[in-house]
Amino acid sequence: MRRALIPLLSLGALVLAAVTLGACIDLAPAYRRPPLPTPAAFPVGSAYAPPSATVEPVGSWRDFFADPRLKTVIAQALANNRDLRIALANVAAARGQYVVQRAAQFPKLDATASATYGQTPVSALGGGAFAAGRPGVFNERFYNVGAGVSAWQLDLFGKLRDQTRAAVDTYFATREARDAAQITLIGEVASNWLALGSDRALLAISRDTLANGEATVALTRARFSSGVASALDVAQAETVVQQARFDVARLTTLVAQDRNALDLVVGAPVPDNLLPPDIEDDGVVLWRLPAGLPATVLLARPDVVQAEDQLRAANANIGAARAAFFPDISLTGSGGVTSLALSTLFRSASETWTFAPTITQPIFDFGANRGNLALARAQRDAAVATYEKAIQIAFREVADALAQRGTIEEQLAAQAALTAAADQAYRLSEARYERGSDTYLNALVAQRTFYAARQSLTQTKLARATNLVALYTRLGGGLD
Repeated sequence: MRRALIPLLSLGALVLAAVTLGACIDLAPAYRRPPLPTPAAFPVGSAYAPPSATVEPVGSWRDFFADPRLKTVIAQALANNRDLRIALANVAAARGQYVVQRAAQFPKLDATASATYGQTPVSALGGGAFAAGRPGVFNERFYNVGAGVSAWQLDLFGKLRDQTRAAVDTYFATREARDAAQITLIGEVASNWLALGSDRALLAISRDTLANGEATVALTRARFSSGVASALDVAQAETVVQQARFDVARLTTLVAQDRNALDLVVGAPVPDNLLPPDIEDDGVVLWRLPAGLPATVLLARPDVVQAEDQLRAANANIGAARAAFFPDISLTGSGGVTSLALSTLFRSASETWTFAPTITQPIFDFGANRGNLALARAQRDAAVATYEKAIQIAFREVADALAQRGTIEEQLAAQAALTAAADQAYRLSEARYERGSDTYLNALVAQRTFYAARQSLTQTKLARATNLVALYTRLGGGLD
């Protein structure tokens, strides 16, 4: 048995030499990251916030979102969302594909054991009869135990190595896609949760306006009965009531739809105690985001990293396509013991071995290899453009969010002041009308202005919160 292994050991030495030689040959182009296809810094100007003196890194979503209810809802979404589960399954599939491809670089050793039993008439072998006119038989028994390597391809020109490199880069890209899906999911959950709170606040405003309007209608009708107010005053008062009534019905529908959308993205029903009552609380999202960042921070965004991993995989595929022009060398070898009797199976006289190298050189393939190389190069060029486009989209998304961030606080302050002034004007107009010193038209205009101002203030608060969420996720935050 030991002498039977000598050829296999010699084969191992040859394999080691071939692997060492193959490690020196790499036909894939040297990878170089394409230059940044955007300005080196984000835009500045009157629409943008001034850069801060210190830059804080974008950290975990658990540190960014302050509201414990929202944190719980996000954690629930990360556990139940089906899109994220699909992304996780894709990662596992890509990793399995990489393992399969990597295994092709190494010899596959198989152990075999067999026994053959047979019976053949001697007459069929030309030996005539055995005795007493009875035909004789020849009993055959054959035993074999061995181990061998079957058609292992020597990677002299790096074809398998480049294919493995492409597989691992594809795996990395899939993993980054999963991270990008998580960031998108966190942003979507937070935005839906905030939108639900905003619509609930707008619904409360509409109900409050409806109640005040109904009280005003009742008062105006009483004054009309007394001859103090006109029928026009009653009709004008009714317009506010009917508008508020319409808004209550519309927003009731929106709140229900917001709830359905939140349940869908979370992947399970969200308990009532985790829902936002309104959006009046400013402590939902923390105002701790970096400013004055260079555009190179986009290179760490998962979707950008995913595009670069896909570019690396396409670059490696060029090396595999080039290697197809060179010979394929495969080795098949085996060694073991063979005997006609089980008792003598492991004796030295039973040793067997085979060694069969094969060389295949493409001669004429009707341009298939050239076509595959052109395809690999075209896919690499497309991957470069995809990578550059991913950076440009990321740059635009962050720049847009920064533009809104630079003015949203001023918008919110102005809208809050407008709402306070409209509230004061409405109260004064109501008082003057009730005393009979002013027409109802002024009170009606003041009421409508106050109603619209309250709605705009709520919507501006939603815009500020969702801007922070968008900027946070677009800078690549949201991962633990």
